[in-house]
Amino acid sequence: MADLPRVVITGLGLTSPNGNSLAEYRANLLAGRSGVTDYEIRYVGKTLAGVCDFDPLRYQKKKEVRRGTRAGSIAVYCANEAVADASVELARYDPQRIGIYTGITEHGNVETENEIYDVSQYDYDLRYWSHHHNPRTVANNPAGEITLNLGVKGPAYSLGGACAAGNLGLIQGMQMLQLGEIDFALGGGISESIRTFGIFASFRAQGALAEHADPAKASRPFDKERNGIVVAEGGCLFALERRDDALARGARIVAEVIGHGVNSDGTDFVLPDAAGQNACLRAALASAGIGAQDVDLVSTHATSTSSGDVIECRAIREVFGDAEDVYINNTKSFIGHAMGAAGALELAGNLPSLADGVVHPTINLDALDPECEVKNLVANTPRDVGRIDTILNMSFGMLGINSAVIVQSHRD
Repeated sequence: MADLPRVVITGLGLTSPNGNSLAEYRANLLAGRSGVTDYEIRYVGKTLAGVCDFDPLRYQKKKEVRRGTRAGSIAVYCANEAVADASVELARYDPQRIGIYTGITEHGNVETENEIYDVSQYDYDLRYWSHHHNPRTVANNPAGEITLNLGVKGPAYSLGGACAAGNLGLIQGMQMLQLGEIDFALGGGISESIRTFGIFASFRAQGALAEHADPAKASRPFDKERNGIVVAEGGCLFALERRDDALARGARIVAEVIGHGVNSDGTDFVLPDAAGQNACLRAALASAGIGAQDVDLVSTHATSTSSGDVIECRAIREVFGDAEDVYINNTKSFIGHAMGAAGALELAGNLPSLADGVVHPTINLDALDPECEVKNLVANTPRDVGRIDTILNMSFGMLGINSAVIVQSHRD
């Protein structure tokens, strides 16, 4: 990457189950406050989920919310918050050179399920099928709704990368800036997953849907008593710029993106593979031109499934086992699994560590599974380690897609 322009994060916007701004989100991560709550959805009934409570009317009119999608509203909210956080006027750019890249796990299931249910109330008379269905269900919907809201005209599309997609949106924005195709990007991940009963039903059929009497304790990566995934919604978009452009306009630089890796296991529909994850992590380190010992914090993907957490910890030990001062944490223990938004939200929650040197913990870790033992796993309470300069954020997904992004404190 030495010959390519350096790319930096100059702002971000998010909504999560336990915070609608980075400040609120980070405060709850440090305080150990979960955003998981009781939830009920058609056909599945009572379950648990990470539910966002942002105000969609902050940046949209009622008609726009009604016409669009939940994912679109999440995307619009995050985009506007990111632009404001970056203290940038979009009018300074050619609108054709502003890019929008939204990572998604899936899109269209929510709207299709709702339409089928609605027409079932009219004996499946398709005259009652919404003419908004097609623009709601196309995969580029979240990115497209942002362009309509902000009036930008550059490349805007979604990247379907299962639960690795939050990283992919950021990576795509970085690469388009490095190629000189655009001058400003919003990249990250969006999820409306809790609005589709199919995801809950499928995880339940797989035996991978979390259950717990206390919703706040349901998501428990690495713990002996973990019993599955808590599905969550949310979103996070990063404002990305070439470093020289950001410095020229006097922007505050949150972090520099210094490396990434993306690959596939090629082994199974749902079961992850430690060898594939290992290769992805090493590719990211090679891309950044650093070694495992140069990473200060690893943000894990672990979803709280019995086999997935074990396989991931195996990869972590293989790559970082000899590094003495690499700290490990997990964010899903607070908010559940936000699918396409997971990687972006997890990176966002750790970015403040670059400024304060504090690592937020993995909560609900009452009894560590011996097979999940990794060095310097921060459990239950925050740890002030004095200095964090480099963060590796890992996200993996079904059909074996793996992603990793490495960010660093900005240096001259």
